[in-house]
Amino acid sequence: MGPDIKRLILIVGPTGVGKSAAAMALAGAIGGEIINCDSMQVYQGFDIGTDKPSPEDRLKVPHHLLDIVDGFTQFTAADFAARAMDAIEAILLRKNLPFVVGGTGLYFKALLDGLFPGPGRDEETRRTLEQEAEKMGLEPLWKRLEAVDPAYAKKIGKKDKIRIIRALEIYALTLTPISEHFLRTKSRLENFHILKIGLKLPREELYRRIETRVDRMFERGLVREVQELLAAGVDKKAPPFRALGYKYVLKLVRNEITPEEAVALTKIDTRHYAKRQMTWFAKMKDVNWYSPHDLPPIAYFLEKKP
Repeated sequence: MGPDIKRLILIVGPTGVGKSAAAMALAGAIGGEIINCDSMQVYQGFDIGTDKPSPEDRLKVPHHLLDIVDGFTQFTAADFAARAMDAIEAILLRKNLPFVVGGTGLYFKALLDGLFPGPGRDEETRRTLEQEAEKMGLEPLWKRLEAVDPAYAKKIGKKDKIRIIRALEIYALTLTPISEHFLRTKSRLENFHILKIGLKLPREELYRRIETRVDRMFERGLVREVQELLAAGVDKKAPPFRALGYKYVLKLVRNEITPEEAVALTKIDTRHYAKRQMTWFAKMKDVNWYSPHDLPPIAYFLEKKP
């Protein structure tokens, strides 16, 4: 392989399948560096409920995009893609191999497909459209979208409030349909040799791992972590509190459910989330699927041709 070829390894799969351990083994064997692709591990202070890599693991293998924003900040897929590209380029300059590892499918899509070139959020325009939706319902807004961008209106349907408002917001700001903006989207990874490694397990084994993981999070002090975050002023509606590990603990600390119910409900939601993740990643192109028990050594992947 020529020296101008840039390598990138992605490790995807459902929560609890063993992505972090696999990344540690592969990256550690070659002096690689790991870029987090979990939408909740970017938040400072949200450690146990997101099952972040331990300080010991971070010393063994460099990790990036962990603890980079506070709990009050909304971190988007576009934010991730931009920060991940910066990290990838910096790792390559150090002559190391970047590994992007996680289970947030939308973040992987943003990185692989490129950043949306349209405008960012405009609070005044967004507020006006949301007020219109509140007063008149969604159908008049959808018909307005259909008049300027019929293909996109048909694609998203009449009930997708978030996308209808976003599309009208972009048209109001640019006088260009959102579908045309999408056509201009370009990936910054066009010249990369990308190897996608997917990890999967039989459902019963994956669910056992998930249940063990949830038990371990509560044993490590998940409830105390939530109490400390709330005491520090983090709002209960903050973005990272939507993570699976926190939803029911918030109910627990408000005495709305019992500790046993919090554990059981967290396990159920996590199993459902893992199922949705597998559905998403099954549609991703060119993924090489393995059991974490039978993952080849890093030399096997480095020998693969672009």
